[in-house]
Amino acid sequence: MPTLTRRRDLDAQDECWHVYYGDVRAGAIAKRIGIPSGEDPWGWSCGFYPGCHPREETHGTTATFDQARFEFKEAWRVFLSNRTESDFQEWRAEQAFTAWKYRMWDTAGYRLPTQSTDGRSTAFAAPASRSATCPTTSVAHIWKRPDEIRR
Repeated sequence: MPTLTRRRDLDAQDECWHVYYGDVRAGAIAKRIGIPSGEDPWGWSCGFYPGCHPREETHGTTATFDQARFEFKEAWRVFLSNRTESDFQEWRAEQAFTAWKYRMWDTAGYRLPTQSTDGRSTAFAAPASRSATCPTTSVAHIWKRPDEIRR
């Protein structure tokens, strides 16, 4: 069974830790920004979407990082007791699809019809199987750039 681990987000404006359960991002613990003095400076969020309903995610604020860690672990214990492996797989599938989509946009220049100025594209279907290029769908659609379309 995986354990909870933390990874520092070096791009965050202030101290922020992403919490992972194996390869699934389970939540975050971070210093809150722009709050009035006297408010709890630390916040935490527990849960992931897709894979659970957004109302199942929990949040809290505390005075210290250690207290935020403790409250997160308690919230995670409850959250995890209501999860199945398919919930985790749903999150992984969404991450894989999103990565594939951005690779298509960034490296191949392929766009969806709604992303081109003329609203047109040509789709090609890959073999009907799950593959490394698009592991989340049974048919991978690949769009041609507008300059590649024969008119």
